[in-house]
Amino acid sequence: MTFGTAGRDDGSFPRTRARYVLPKLGCAALAAATAAVVWAASTTAIRYHRHASAVRTGATGTLPPTELPRPPVPLGAFVGSGPEAVERLEGFEKWLGTPVTVGHTYLPGETWRGIEGPADLIKAWGKWRAADPRRMLVINVPMLAPNEVWMPDVVVSALLRGAASGSYDVHFSRLAERLVAAGAGDAIIVLGWEMNGITYTGRCAPNPAMWKIYWRRIVATMRSVDGARFRFDFTPSRGRDAIPWTDCYPGDDVVDIIGMDSYDQPTGMTFADFVTEPYGLRAHADFARAHGKPISFPEWGLFRNSDNPEYIQGMHRWFASHNVVYQTISDYCPHGVWRCADNPRSSAMYRLLFGKPPLPSPGMPPVPSLGGPSGPSSGPRGSAASPTVPTVSPTVSPTESGIR
Repeated sequence: MTFGTAGRDDGSFPRTRARYVLPKLGCAALAAATAAVVWAASTTAIRYHRHASAVRTGATGTLPPTELPRPPVPLGAFVGSGPEAVERLEGFEKWLGTPVTVGHTYLPGETWRGIEGPADLIKAWGKWRAADPRRMLVINVPMLAPNEVWMPDVVVSALLRGAASGSYDVHFSRLAERLVAAGAGDAIIVLGWEMNGITYTGRCAPNPAMWKIYWRRIVATMRSVDGARFRFDFTPSRGRDAIPWTDCYPGDDVVDIIGMDSYDQPTGMTFADFVTEPYGLRAHADFARAHGKPISFPEWGLFRNSDNPEYIQGMHRWFASHNVVYQTISDYCPHGVWRCADNPRSSAMYRLLFGKPPLPSPGMPPVPSLGGPSGPSSGPRGSAASPTVPTVSPTVSPTESGIR
């Protein structure tokens, strides 16, 4: 997704991020949905506990001493890009009931001035990052401007040739200087995301060789700024798309994290399909392990399969069983769970699994074991046989907390 769009762009869904007009979801409706999901999760968990070969626990649902849970994956949500989103993220945190330590924003890609970083955006997010040492700031940075105006491949290829020769270095130097000055010199930079698709000007397929050289120039330029400690996240969209994303990989020395944007699409696919499809979740984890890199999920959420709590469960278990640096859900319709009233069952499931305290995913079979750094070690993060599932009551909604 981008500053203006979300998910893989097939032209079928308008996904503007500038403003959000959200229908209200009453507390009674959300409470009913939550109760239904909790009841279903509880009964499914009991069935799974009886028949699975998962780790057995005592009556209290605690792990054996030799299998202590690992900390949950740092989480966040995209709730907007500008300064107003910093306040909105506080509302999401209150609703969820657990610390939200990942802030996620996008630089506007309409002009090079936007890619250099709007002062108010950088100041607000830098202040948010500096307020808590546990926090990490994730910034999606376009590689070319304008980023979301369609251009023929021949034009994109020519732009990439110029970029690879240094035509745009100055813009990334200015961005790095501004981030360092704002206290965000350790931000995670998601550069040229979803490069394997056709949505963005800064895509890879028209000229993969020049695209990789350009990526390397940007990283070298930003790292050269005094005080810079950026980490660079190479993030394709799940699946093959216009080009295999592995053909765009610029090299281990200029990539710190290998991410993936993964939405619940296309229609009719199961989570197992997302794992096994070519260039899907398993391929992503395998590739990262082979290159000695951790993984991330800068964008994920519901989409073509509507309100689908099974997808939320699947992603929760995938995060818990892999070496994930961070994950941030895209929280607006149709993808979201807090600010989208269209997904009440998934909203309840998200709060159940990611809220305080986070729980193992109930009723889901173990994810395929991959081994190595990106696979499970002594077991999934926080894994155990399914404990008693507590009731989750919707205490704070976006409307009630004054966040819209």
